[in-house]
Amino acid sequence: MSYIEPAPLVDKENPFEAMMSRFHTASQLLGLEEQIYNVLKTPARQVIVSLPVTMDDGSIKVFEGYRVIHNTILGPSKGGIRFDPHVNLDEVKALAAWMTWKCAVVDIPYGGAKGGVACNPREMSAGEIERLMRAYTLSMIDIFGPDKDIPAPDMGTGPREMAWLMDEYSRTQGMTVNAVVTGKPIVLGGSLGRTEATGRGVMVSAMAAMEKLKINPYKATCAVQGFGNVGSWAAKLLSERGLKVQAISDLSGAYYNEDGIDFNKAVAYRDANKGTLEGFPEAEKISGNDILTLPVDVLVPAATEDVITAKNAAKIQAKLIVEGANGPTSSKADSVIYEKGISVVPDILANAGGVTVSYFEWVQNRLGYKWTADRVNRRSDRIMKDAFDNVYKVALEYKVSLRIAAYMVAIDKVAKTYKFRGGF
Repeated sequence: MSYIEPAPLVDKENPFEAMMSRFHTASQLLGLEEQIYNVLKTPARQVIVSLPVTMDDGSIKVFEGYRVIHNTILGPSKGGIRFDPHVNLDEVKALAAWMTWKCAVVDIPYGGAKGGVACNPREMSAGEIERLMRAYTLSMIDIFGPDKDIPAPDMGTGPREMAWLMDEYSRTQGMTVNAVVTGKPIVLGGSLGRTEATGRGVMVSAMAAMEKLKINPYKATCAVQGFGNVGSWAAKLLSERGLKVQAISDLSGAYYNEDGIDFNKAVAYRDANKGTLEGFPEAEKISGNDILTLPVDVLVPAATEDVITAKNAAKIQAKLIVEGANGPTSSKADSVIYEKGISVVPDILANAGGVTVSYFEWVQNRLGYKWTADRVNRRSDRIMKDAFDNVYKVALEYKVSLRIAAYMVAIDKVAKTYKFRGGF
């Protein structure tokens, strides 16, 4: 197999450039026309707003908020809202483009978007966060809409914030509009199965890849970096399917047990210990970085971006990497991993279970009819398995990595839609 080197990065820390290098490689392999390439590489709309918010001490603080609509050719744009001190326009642009490819690769009728506010929710009261979310919603009132742009939770936000967003939007419309946002509390029209959806998609992707690689799950070992919503659900569901999860980690460090970690004990300890695994007695504490290079069969990076780099990629011993986080592998590490013969189920495929069930939530809101958890899981599992099989077929046909194949599948779908619709 030959590996096509991605276009050189201008700045290896720049997430938009990292996304663009993979986009460029996949576009070349597809023989994408220049005019379509130019349309797809550019976000359709970038909105920057100033949000004055009255703080609890009576002072007024001005926050900067963003919403980037990357593409809407397949349908209304879809993407989360991130409350984080490090939010910036380049990050939001990259995440919006990723959402376009993520929706296209699992074949759901959405375009890509992303939003964010530069703030630190850990240092804010619930009242301050609510006022900020309502201010952000009002500033985006012409952007959001169940047929235009549908936000969702992301880093620093959750069902509570989505409830405030839905309420503020509904007030401006004079009626309840459930379908304007996904990731809501169940009582407000949220979907059963949404909480575990991303981790479940990681599990389905991992099992599908293991089948192709002839890795027996009952003899396989696994390490999961990150023990938040995605990582913890991935660890639970993989262990239920026979894998021995030997290592888990969070911000406090990594924890290794050769005989396997009891998931229920880890969760109980974390929940009783202020949300951290610090001091977890059932495993040996190791460096947070060492979890990536353990001699396991399956590695699930489900924490943050750029943890697998050109510096540590050569030391990775796993046969299979399943990306639970967005962008955990830097583009410069791609060629190192590919040449080592390690299969990688990329983020735009592996963690698309979340947006798939968000789509189901939107469908249920539009229908005014709630599905059972079993129906949600069954349908999302089928979509994730079909998407993996499609990407795997393209990877074999073009002799490329699963990552480049996933981009090719997504770009090809969007490009063909442009051709059929026409009208530049």
